[in-house]
Amino acid sequence: MVNRKIVGLEVLISLVKDLKQQGKKIVYAHGAFDLLHTGHIYHLEEAKKLGDILIVTITADRVIQKGPGRPRFNQEERAGFVAALESVDFVAVSDTADCVKIINLLKPDIYAKGEDVKHKAVDPQSGLHQEVQALKIYGGEIKFLKSLPIHSTELLNEFFSIYPAHVKDFLEEFRKRYSFEMISEALEQIKKLKVLVIGDAIIDVYQYVSVMSKSPKSNHITTRGLNEEEFAGGVMACANHLAGFCEKIDLVTCLGSQNSKEEFIRANLSKNIQPQFFYRRDASTTLKKRFVESAYLTKMFETYDFNDTDLPPEIEKELCQYLESKINEYDMVLVADYGHGFLAEGIINLLCEKAKFLALNVQTNSANYGFNLVTKYPKADYICIDEAEIRLAVHERAARLDNMIEKISQKMKTARISITCGHHGCMTFSQTEGFSQIPVLSTKVMDTVGAGDAFFSVSSPWTVLGLPMELVGFIGNVAGAIKVSTLCNKSAVEAEQFKEFVSNLLTGR
Repeated sequence: MVNRKIVGLEVLISLVKDLKQQGKKIVYAHGAFDLLHTGHIYHLEEAKKLGDILIVTITADRVIQKGPGRPRFNQEERAGFVAALESVDFVAVSDTADCVKIINLLKPDIYAKGEDVKHKAVDPQSGLHQEVQALKIYGGEIKFLKSLPIHSTELLNEFFSIYPAHVKDFLEEFRKRYSFEMISEALEQIKKLKVLVIGDAIIDVYQYVSVMSKSPKSNHITTRGLNEEEFAGGVMACANHLAGFCEKIDLVTCLGSQNSKEEFIRANLSKNIQPQFFYRRDASTTLKKRFVESAYLTKMFETYDFNDTDLPPEIEKELCQYLESKINEYDMVLVADYGHGFLAEGIINLLCEKAKFLALNVQTNSANYGFNLVTKYPKADYICIDEAEIRLAVHERAARLDNMIEKISQKMKTARISITCGHHGCMTFSQTEGFSQIPVLSTKVMDTVGAGDAFFSVSSPWTVLGLPMELVGFIGNVAGAIKVSTLCNKSAVEAEQFKEFVSNLLTGR
């Protein structure tokens, strides 16, 4: 009997159409329903009283953005929980983050929501606001029902914790010093920052292959080519991450005239990013192709198509003139230096001298190992690099991380530093607060490519506001945790997704 209630979306559309023709009043409710509890049951019973038929949709696993380890129960299990309730008539799985699509298809008479989200209905940026607008088109109505003070996340955090003891201990202490309300207020201030993002443009390509066998005539593996995907990486990925938090971003980078990929890049930049491209005739836009075994997303090898020689003098001069005319407009200049020839010495000196606040990430990769060091910049206000990069910069193979951070701080006159340490989390430093160690917050890792970019981009505005570096490190680790759950630079960290993650960690809601 329960299984008959669970139907596909197309079947549900047909059922609702027939029921409406019979004069039935349709009530619709939606949620993740991850760990069904008394609050859910009460809400759905109250919703059923509003009409004749109660339709419920469950958020699909792949679009749930409620933080680490969620959903705890898969969509089939969650649909079964809800279908077991007497008040529910039909259940389906929704593959979108909001319910606009479902509302447009089903046209329910009543859309039932908890009163605890009523404030979102007037926020133009929220999904609920868009849902209310969809209801108005055909005369549907939203009803806000009294909610019981019970939340799945609180129960899951208490009884199904996904974190080891040291992370739980950290979060318990962290909650005593920082609140979700404080972070929400800071996010409102960050929206207004005027930001320039400058650095190397990179197109990331994943060439998916299946492994056949070792070649019988030589010592190499043969593969079957499948399909490939392109992603806007490098400085474009950094700009896209920031664009989810700041209302307006200006982007400066250099493309190759021979194969610029400009159309693709423009199509894959957030709408609130205004790009300024410079072009070098002796190059194509940097393209990094990774050959990826499709079953487990194992990277086998990669190729670079680029010209990493110094920027031609005439382009460097043109770029410096452009920066001279614009740089005073920005509250923060974010530099993503991948060491591929774009950020020449004259540009570096201008940025260090003229930027009001310089946030700096200088990366080591296969093409520049040992040559692209953060110390090529005379100074910065905020530095974010990884542990290997700081060891190269201070020429210390085995020194303590805190000692190396102090050396860099003194050498580069930098008051605020974050060092990412992979699965060990990060260490932050400020001259007034000292050191903080923040554990890693990710629980599911699909792909680590771009995690450092996400940490750097999302954490940087918080340093402009002068917020504690322990909080900056936490913010960066949240961004990294969100990023590693996605493939390459397929999607950027979004503010709502970020807030949902933080809310779950700090409030259990």
